[in-house]
Amino acid sequence: MTTHSPSSLRIGLVGTGPWARNTQAPALAAHPDAVLSGVWGRRPEAARALATAHGTTAYTGEAGIDELFAASDALAFAVPPDVQAPLAARAAATGRHLLMDKPVATTVAGAREVARAVEQSGVASVVFCTLRFAPRTAAWITEQAAADGWFTARAEWIGALFAPGATSEYAASPWRREKGGLWDVGPHVLSVLIPVLGDVTHLTAARGRSDTTHLILRHTSGASSTVTLALGAPEGAVGTTVELRGEQGVVTLPQWDGAVEAFGAAVDALVESVRTGEPHPCDARFGLRLTELLAEAEERAGE
Repeated sequence: MTTHSPSSLRIGLVGTGPWARNTQAPALAAHPDAVLSGVWGRRPEAARALATAHGTTAYTGEAGIDELFAASDALAFAVPPDVQAPLAARAAATGRHLLMDKPVATTVAGAREVARAVEQSGVASVVFCTLRFAPRTAAWITEQAAADGWFTARAEWIGALFAPGATSEYAASPWRREKGGLWDVGPHVLSVLIPVLGDVTHLTAARGRSDTTHLILRHTSGASSTVTLALGAPEGAVGTTVELRGEQGVVTLPQWDGAVEAFGAAVDALVESVRTGEPHPCDARFGLRLTELLAEAEERAGE
């Protein structure tokens, strides 16, 4: 049984799908500095099942979302990005802190609305890009960001989520199928490259087979990077790597641990930001920047 601190942050969970069930609800329920204050879902039976599994209250419907806001200091989101964005902006406007999933939205306007609401209300925000919070990869990113002389980088995130015969429950996500690897795993790759090489000053993009997108990026450091993203590759083609080359030699992103531990670290980051008032590097503004880059890549890939 988790023992909570007296100053625990009450965090409500918006969403009841696989990501909520497998990652967010378990991490929130086990966190010593957070209390899972409730679960909201569009389907009452799903909300009740997840809430019961973690000993909290189920909410549903339009009135239910307002009730969850009232019962919470912060909201965690496990819903499609273009459902997340308006709800997050609405929550921020009521003074609730935000723990959002990536991407914040699939439109720049949607992400900008969230960033504006966060700025105007002064709430804390964290966008959960897994590699920025998984302990091994987070430490690696910090180490490489402190080093100078990076010349170039290569990143590949190739999955078989939509391959024939694939059985992942995440393949049933309509927004992932519509937007593909660029929007689903692109934020992960950019969340690694940008802290190390600097913001993106120029990009080009092209489509490949299935949902494959190729990017060429130039960064503020002067370094360049190439990125390949896909969810619809054959199963034998899958793999993920981020490789940096420069004066430090060649270094490769380590394998990371499970998402539950990483999400727990994101909760840590939100709690710390609430406590200190200091924004986290992976906040709503960073989420907006990711959306801007992904939208530009999508446009250029369609040319």
